[in-house]
Amino acid sequence: MSSVILTQLNIYPIKSCKGISLETGQLEERGLQYDRRWMLVDENNRFISQREQPRLSLVSIRVHADRLTVAAPGMEEMHIPFLIANANSLSVVIWKHTVSAVDVGDESTRWFTRYLGSRARLVFMPDTADRLAARRGHSRQMHFGDGYPLLLISEASLEDLNARLDEPLPMNRFRPNLVVRGCGPYAEDTWSDIMVGDVRLHVVKPCERCAITTVNQLTAEKGKEPLRTLALYRQGGANVLFGQNLIHEGKGVLRVGAKVEVMNSESGTNE
Repeated sequence: MSSVILTQLNIYPIKSCKGISLETGQLEERGLQYDRRWMLVDENNRFISQREQPRLSLVSIRVHADRLTVAAPGMEEMHIPFLIANANSLSVVIWKHTVSAVDVGDESTRWFTRYLGSRARLVFMPDTADRLAARRGHSRQMHFGDGYPLLLISEASLEDLNARLDEPLPMNRFRPNLVVRGCGPYAEDTWSDIMVGDVRLHVVKPCERCAITTVNQLTAEKGKEPLRTLALYRQGGANVLFGQNLIHEGKGVLRVGAKVEVMNSESGTNE
């Protein structure tokens, strides 16, 4: 296998909103710094995503030293301070997990409720929240991501998919944290441990893809691809699989351009 390198590093500060591409990212206890530390919940404190609200794809975010700035079509910019005054704690539901969170405040509730047209409250995950990701003997506290701290996809896998589609799709449909180049299509399916620079990552589970992949991240329009095509050749039981979930071994720094060393694969060889 030729040299594999990290070509993209992405975070999504507010779950299901637009991502931010980085050159360098700090890997913390729960994942990449700022990644999915905020989330929207409905009147039942259950998480909201592009599955129900595809217009979240149009919400852009900028990270500053002390706040987020949020923008969306037809809306004035809103600033979200990291320090939350008079914070109220509440329990929120994400999939099968009930997790403690902090209410960001009424201003953000009004902003998102107006934009989406239905009740939407912004919450933050504090460091004290307990949400454990565990798989294949590895475990790590995580943020508001769907199931694991990190998601990796290779450029070759997307190229293979695009060769089967009438219209190619960009990588942002799949919302990965890490994108790599230099391996064959779906080579990541065979990896079990990798080093990205000095950081060790465990490849623990294929990513089960949902309807968010059918949302155009620039227009919020929904279609049938890529799920229709992926179902023809990437079926795993009742699920469509694309990309791999990761659990990181420790803290560190990830940099675009870093070499990705495959330590162990299903064949038991070092590549």
